[in-house]
Amino acid sequence: MEIIGYTAAILIGVSLGLIGGGGSILTVPVLVYLFGIDAFLATEYSLFIVGISSLVGSVSYFKKGLVNFKMALIFGIPSVMSIFLTRIYLLPLIPEEVLRIENFTMTKNIFLLLIFAGLMILASYKMIRGKIPEELLESTTNKNHVLQAAGQGSIVGALTGLVGAGGGFMIIPALVNLLKIPMKIAIGTSLVIISFNSLIGFVSSENHVKIEWELLISITAIAVAGIVIGSQLSKKIDGKKLKPAFGWFILIMGIYIVIKEIFL
Repeated sequence: MEIIGYTAAILIGVSLGLIGGGGSILTVPVLVYLFGIDAFLATEYSLFIVGISSLVGSVSYFKKGLVNFKMALIFGIPSVMSIFLTRIYLLPLIPEEVLRIENFTMTKNIFLLLIFAGLMILASYKMIRGKIPEELLESTTNKNHVLQAAGQGSIVGALTGLVGAGGGFMIIPALVNLLKIPMKIAIGTSLVIISFNSLIGFVSSENHVKIEWELLISITAIAVAGIVIGSQLSKKIDGKKLKPAFGWFILIMGIYIVIKEIFL
């Protein structure tokens, strides 16, 4: 299963490099189902893998001047605050047994995986729906839009802290719709936000878990190799055309997790 897991890690990186997001949503399921890692620990590993991979992916965008650091701060500061609060205070409050109904017991691990499955289904909808037409965007922002973006940053931070997902599927639409950033710059800025969020989240709770660094670094290295491959492929392949197909794949995976954790 680990061989399949490492192959999946490459695909996670390729998707990040090719379509600017989406791949990180697969990280926790890959860690749980292919590497046999506890769901709570998988969220911690995911933060590191997604953070390093996104950081590497953002370098090429930075070199091309496709990162807006001002907007990254507007979105990122509330996000980081939410991550810190979620990892330090909210996660420890979740009991090991969340719910018991007759023969079904919802443990903390199942609860986190179901939240993650819901997030995958939401992400798949946004990916299948397609891109945001840039011609419909206004050229200016206002204070309300900035406040809305900061609010969405807080939501993304809470989700990142809770389940270890990068949240690019929420960040990019917010940057484009609310802050009026062109799509290519939104992707580069999103990768910077994701890397910062994820690594802050990892550091904030790293002392509370026992980490197998050799395994974590090996998976991360494979994912980074994937993002380099994806970045090269993006020069020859239009990633936007692949996004809906990838969305359908994520939808199927999300439904599978729900069925497996509740009914199997």
